[in-house]
Amino acid sequence: MVPTDKAPYALRRETGDLAKGAAKLAGEIGSTGVEALLAGANRNMTGKGAPGALGSMKPKPSQWYAFDDKDQVTVDWYPQGLTCGEDSGSIGVPVFMASWYFKPEAGERGIRVSFASPKTLKYQHALLVQARPDGSYGPIDIHAGGIAVHGDLLYVADTLRGLRVFDLNNLLDLRTAQSDLGDPNRIGRHGRKFHAFGYRYVIPQTDFWQVAQAGPRFSFVSIDRSGATPQLITGEYREGDPGGWVARWDLAFAGGEPNDAFVMGHPKIQGAISWGGKWYLSQAASSTTNGKLLVHAGETLQTRPFPIGPEDLTVQDGKLWSVTEFKGKRVIFGVAL
Repeated sequence: MVPTDKAPYALRRETGDLAKGAAKLAGEIGSTGVEALLAGANRNMTGKGAPGALGSMKPKPSQWYAFDDKDQVTVDWYPQGLTCGEDSGSIGVPVFMASWYFKPEAGERGIRVSFASPKTLKYQHALLVQARPDGSYGPIDIHAGGIAVHGDLLYVADTLRGLRVFDLNNLLDLRTAQSDLGDPNRIGRHGRKFHAFGYRYVIPQTDFWQVAQAGPRFSFVSIDRSGATPQLITGEYREGDPGGWVARWDLAFAGGEPNDAFVMGHPKIQGAISWGGKWYLSQAASSTTNGKLLVHAGETLQTRPFPIGPEDLTVQDGKLWSVTEFKGKRVIFGVAL
């Protein structure tokens, strides 16, 4: 972890008409809360399911939860980002939030977030959308490689542009506006009906923090709550190049240059978080090979076992959590810090 120039990673606010579009849509559909969504969640996770995700990892994680069979086998959707209710500080129940991106180029369906309860093992998807002031809306075609929630604001990594922001106060339930969920093959407002590819919940984007200069890639995002002031962390995945970076901003987020920035010195980093004076890096390998957890403490580097396809990182209940992405191996898992 080598300090580097902060200036290239500066962000500027570009709200545009996003907030107006979101307010228009929320006013017509009506919002609900994360607690209510989880109370009626329609999918089931399995504790210690999909063990193939762990590969040769020893010791195994202290706990892990597998997505349901339908989400295990799909080749259309891939989980990427992970955050939790403790990151928010304002959600009243334990929850994980995992982002997924739609892979096929044809029939783009954008990105979604799963809200998952570690207590009930129930979860529910919500589609993230971009609304316009006239009340229309559509999918968001990005990778969503990382997410982090602070207060009511959900930050989503946009690889080439920076950070998209979604206000969880605008968690919209289509069932409050109409008796059905519309056409599962359509998105947006058509006549007097709302459609979201069959999803019950949508969350419109409300803000945007864009890169001030072209070049930096925003692959993942997390929050360090271990110090006196929480910090937002972003970083870049590079396939075969150890030159990927991480940077930290104070929250409440205000853009500009980060507090500090580092070159990580490792390729294939899918997620990173600083916590208690250490850096934790989630390193991928392949769809059949275990990844690694790299822990930097000053000049010391520790390599720890990790599952296959590890992604973004978050901390909840004193454990480090991540999510895995590959077909048949999709789990949220926790290990000791």
